[in-house]
Amino acid sequence: QLIGVELTGVCIHLVVTWKKDLAIAPGNMVEWCLPHDVDLEGVEFKSMASGSHKIQSDFIYFRKGPFFGLACFANMPVESELERGARMKSVGILSPSYTLLYRYMHFLENQVRHQLEMPGHYSHLAAFYEDKKGELHAGPGRGDRLPPVYWLPSIHRYMYPEMKITHPAGCMSQFIKFFGEQILTLWKFALLRKRILIFSPPPVGVVCYRVYCCCCLANVSLPGIGGTIPESKPFFYVNVADIDSLEVEVSYVACTTEKVFEEKRELYDVYVDNQNVKTHHEHLQPLLKINSADREKYRRLTEQRQMLLYSQEVEGNYNPCEEDLFVLFFLEQNNRIFQTLLEVSASQDKTLTAEHARGMGLDPQGDRSFLLDLLEAYGIDVMLVIDNPCCQ
Repeated sequence: QLIGVELTGVCIHLVVTWKKDLAIAPGNMVEWCLPHDVDLEGVEFKSMASGSHKIQSDFIYFRKGPFFGLACFANMPVESELERGARMKSVGILSPSYTLLYRYMHFLENQVRHQLEMPGHYSHLAAFYEDKKGELHAGPGRGDRLPPVYWLPSIHRYMYPEMKITHPAGCMSQFIKFFGEQILTLWKFALLRKRILIFSPPPVGVVCYRVYCCCCLANVSLPGIGGTIPESKPFFYVNVADIDSLEVEVSYVACTTEKVFEEKRELYDVYVDNQNVKTHHEHLQPLLKINSADREKYRRLTEQRQMLLYSQEVEGNYNPCEEDLFVLFFLEQNNRIFQTLLEVSASQDKTLTAEHARGMGLDPQGDRSFLLDLLEAYGIDVMLVIDNPCCQ
């Protein structure tokens, strides 16, 4: 049953049309939408990932201007020369916030199957739109910016209303298992607000959750932090049609199924291919190396996860959940770093020592480059007096 809340957005129905004329390349087109006068240019490619013809079903998060979309895709074999033996459709919705979109995934999955079996019947989609519609156009002051995330100190409540996406199998758990210790490398790049692009062949749904998890690594709740640095933007799925918009972005996290992006180095700072995290920027190379402090943080995170899972199994206590634990772990780590940096910047000598670095949970030598980048990115006025190991 659909939850009776207003969802600002539009129902979109997209179809891959297989042209009968073999001289004309097949392509995607918007078959039906409400409202009819909305600009959906490019959405036909965002809501159906490149390479989807190889899989049976998928879901996909994407961004269109100030709006976020969720679409469910399905592929059904048909005995039709016009459709070249396969009917493919995506049904999706757009909203200014992605936090409630997951509630409608089951509806979208049912509708895309319905559209495959009974093409052209849109009554359920129209009824959904009439029930959930709001004002589509962004109001004054909305623009491309997401509402701020206000954090609560207790782990026993959902602390991130603007960062919450529910994954049936626990996307945080999958994220940790997939990347292992390399989540600490991604954490540093996310905290520095680098442009992070994640490549993976379809299905792309789980990869969209990795984008979300990366954004969860970089939150800070201290006042006065982040005012001079761009927000961490989840772009979710992008394709070649997004190249122009990505060229002007200074910070984002996105995923793609198109390998051609790897060659376009001017569009990203960090490229993630499967579990291989890499950067072409020489000054960022030191951040790729896992150091002793990273291993200690990963050990503590793993230990806390095991304690939580034990508590859930033995005591049946599922509050807090694993997502809360993950987010709070990095929130506390980030707060500890910036609290120390702010205290040192307010001191008389403004000197940041190796002891300070260890107190922040960082490796004085291994994280020296990271600290220098962090100070520059956030405009914090302190003097780093940790010797460069290359000079010893």
